[in-house]
Amino acid sequence: MISEPFDPAVEATWIARGRRPDHASILADAWRRFPDLPNEADKEARIARMRDRALALRPVMESMSKAAEEERQARNFAFTETKIAEGKGDDRDQAILRARSLHGYDWDRAVRYALGWYAATAGWEPEVRRAGSETPATFAYDQGFADGGGNRDDIFDAARRAYDATAVIEVQSMPTTGRPLPSTWPKPTDDPLPARWTRRLLILAAPEAGWLGNAPEQTAALLLPALQASEGQVELCVIVVSSAGFHALARSGPDATATEHLSADAVRFDPRLIDQLRALLAGRDFDDILVAAQGPYLALLDLHAAALPLCRTMERTRNTVLQQRAHFNVWLDRGLMAGESLGTGHIRWGKAVKGLTGKLGEFTARYAGKQPGGGHCIVIQTPDGLPAAGYVSTQGEPLSPETIISNRAHLRKAMAARLRAFGGATRLTAAPMPDLLDLASA
Repeated sequence: MISEPFDPAVEATWIARGRRPDHASILADAWRRFPDLPNEADKEARIARMRDRALALRPVMESMSKAAEEERQARNFAFTETKIAEGKGDDRDQAILRARSLHGYDWDRAVRYALGWYAATAGWEPEVRRAGSETPATFAYDQGFADGGGNRDDIFDAARRAYDATAVIEVQSMPTTGRPLPSTWPKPTDDPLPARWTRRLLILAAPEAGWLGNAPEQTAALLLPALQASEGQVELCVIVVSSAGFHALARSGPDATATEHLSADAVRFDPRLIDQLRALLAGRDFDDILVAAQGPYLALLDLHAAALPLCRTMERTRNTVLQQRAHFNVWLDRGLMAGESLGTGHIRWGKAVKGLTGKLGEFTARYAGKQPGGGHCIVIQTPDGLPAAGYVSTQGEPLSPETIISNRAHLRKAMAARLRAFGGATRLTAAPMPDLLDLASA
């Protein structure tokens, strides 16, 4: 509670009560120029003084009213966008946002546009309109009615639209509310099956793709260097989410030199962005999708998630920058080159007396210690504790059970790579086939 005496002629009094500095200046000036007259003054003079002060305060009142109206419209649009992002919005909510995107309507006119559009698509008669009573709201309704396929000049228009609406209901597809939004996808793990690079989709936000230009450093995980170091990046489909929409990633590097920034207030549904995303994904099938986007970029993707395909594995990076990079590396490790075979499943890690161990299927990777000549040795063993000798890759190349790495910091990653290599190996060609003449003599 404010205990200081109330002095309306002082700017600080109004600022302390939540007024903006420019408004507080006008309020205080009006009270200084037109203070209250004493009670013993003439009644008409006191009323005239209050009237003059009210006229002086009119700019403030109009500005406050305008600000309240802008806040109301922004709040209503944000609520509608949230409904659509959560899969709870209907066709009228979509029409409201479409009216703002295509025609620049405010909230009230956008609602009128949605009513006209829905009346046209539902096969209803248009609202009765009196001649000479046109207003911006009626123009918005007529625009929505026309965009929905309605025609006031056609006497058979209502019958035709009613028939079309009935036919659409009969063949209506499954609603999109059951489609999981990217923001609800789980984090990447090593449980899913590996996928060919040609059937993988990566969606990067502009900060994660390095499209920062002259913008200050942001708390985002830059994932482009790890992607460029991967073998399968040429076959991978990569899409970047920016403030301008969806784009294909240029293989030569980031092609944004200006400041890239997407604020939460600028996130809104746009049917043109759905068409843009569908055009980028046209003609391709995917088994694995990763979304590396946070904040407003992820919210923008959620609004247009209807264009994303449903596939076997759908994941996204999350939490801190370090965890996002770790999730991204896990996802990269699941990529398969042409003709390559890897072991699948979760690697069980444990600490043994002599060092780190990892198990995948029948194979165990053990740290054999530092080598006298330099480097660190990793040994792959079978359940009997012996080195896994006699295994070959799908290309017929022999796999050595021992591997030497130079940096112990890469021990876990190297052990995981060797375990998956042996998990996808075979012993069918390890032993030479006996000679047919030897079999005959035997």
